[in-house]
Amino acid sequence: MNTFSIAIHGGAGTLVKGMMTPELEAKYKAALQLALDAGYKVLENHGTATEAVEKAVVVLEDSPLFNAGKGSVFTATESHEMDASIMDGKTLNAGAVSLITGIKNPVRLARDVMEKSEHVFLAGAGAMQFAKELDYKLEDASYFYDELRHNQWLEIKDTDSFQLDHAKKKDSKFGTVGAVACDKDGNIAAATSTGGMTNKKWGRVGDSPMVGAGNYANNKTCAISCTGSGEFFIRGVVAYDVACLIEHKEMSLEAAANEVINKRILEIKGDGGLIAVDTKGNIAMPFNTEGMYRASKSSTGTEEVSIYK
Repeated sequence: MNTFSIAIHGGAGTLVKGMMTPELEAKYKAALQLALDAGYKVLENHGTATEAVEKAVVVLEDSPLFNAGKGSVFTATESHEMDASIMDGKTLNAGAVSLITGIKNPVRLARDVMEKSEHVFLAGAGAMQFAKELDYKLEDASYFYDELRHNQWLEIKDTDSFQLDHAKKKDSKFGTVGAVACDKDGNIAAATSTGGMTNKKWGRVGDSPMVGAGNYANNKTCAISCTGSGEFFIRGVVAYDVACLIEHKEMSLEAAANEVINKRILEIKGDGGLIAVDTKGNIAMPFNTEGMYRASKSSTGTEEVSIYK
């Protein structure tokens, strides 16, 4: 039987240790553990990698601690615009949604795009129409309201500044969420979900829903979910770049992931991290920031739940 494993992240960035109280750190680690266990259980019970990553991301979307689903940040118009994507490494099928509102679990809608439409990527009003046709329940704005998120927005509203959730402001809540997994059959998958940038305008879309940039899975190489400064991850086509180094330069998963995060993305002044898995169940979780909320578990018996380096 194949080694099966899962890795998850809850964002990367300036997670300043001084701002992190022991109580808060315990909360984050408990939330990561919950998502990790949920995804791992799927794999243990012969579930697919795609099912596992969706399950893990749903748990993270349901937590107000992370910038996805319930904990999404506020846009310039005081609303929420969420993005998500999912990809199956066995078939290269993928689904993505962007600029959606009121959807409790964007990753589920992304999976429905993959499995119930002829398309890969739906955005805005069209994505909402698709959700409506599938009888998705729309949550009231109050479901997504979070005082800390709202205060973040109040500080910069009516200005031209926007902030990545993990940048500059040292205030304890960070990031995009994601999961990668390798199942018992040696198939891999990746899923990523985000609430984007605080005070973002003009329908800004980051790397999270973009196949090849923030999310990618291919049984030939690896499955990747990214978190960080989205504009740079798009320019660097980061997720696919890791896969390319494995495919064309025959690098190991660890070496390829490190090359992209600790060299190539830094060269264009990008910061963040990624989680990666290959079909042998190997895991890599590099980041070039102060911290990255991350966790991993493998059938070999290794398990990790960490925030700082």
